[in-house]
Amino acid sequence: MTPPLAPWLLPGHVRRHPHVPGGSRPAAVLFDRDGTLVADVPYNGDPSRVTLMPGAREAVDALRAAGVPVGVVTNQSGVARGLLTRRDVQNVRLRVEELLGPFAVWAVCPHGPGEGCGCRKPAPGLILAACRRLAVPPEHTAVIGDIGADMEAARAAGARGVLVPTAVTRAGETATAGLTAPDLPAAVRLVLGSRLPAREPR
Repeated sequence: MTPPLAPWLLPGHVRRHPHVPGGSRPAAVLFDRDGTLVADVPYNGDPSRVTLMPGAREAVDALRAAGVPVGVVTNQSGVARGLLTRRDVQNVRLRVEELLGPFAVWAVCPHGPGEGCGCRKPAPGLILAACRRLAVPPEHTAVIGDIGADMEAARAAGARGVLVPTAVTRAGETATAGLTAPDLPAAVRLVLGSRLPAREPR
């Protein structure tokens, strides 16, 4: 039997933080990479082309100051298309961490849209894998992204999604997101606040 396609879990810097059930603080926050933390450069394997999105450093620092583990969940179909190698993905990860500091987990889908994996967003596999690595429940985890696939993946995993729209976000994606924020620091304030529901409405 052919083993199922699995995501890559890149080396992270896991720091355990006790999660208090019922508290307002999320157990973890997972960010999309391209278009959310860093500018979207299609199939980028060049660390010199990595530039931060506005507010990214402030947002990540605020979560770390609150003791919340942060991770990255990202589709990288350039690997399946032969445009990127695992080393390319790792090199970009290292550059992102030079700019933003270490993340507790990196979950990467290297598969193409037609491969039938369970990890390519909008499927929930990346989020579930990251939560397992962090030993946190998905239903107490927040996912911050810029497109509908990020929100669909969060919903499918039972996590809470917050959409930070950009120029490429479609109006329909914003309308169905449930929770939106104008920028990354505002999204973090939302997930750290007591007004955040247990999970995004279905």
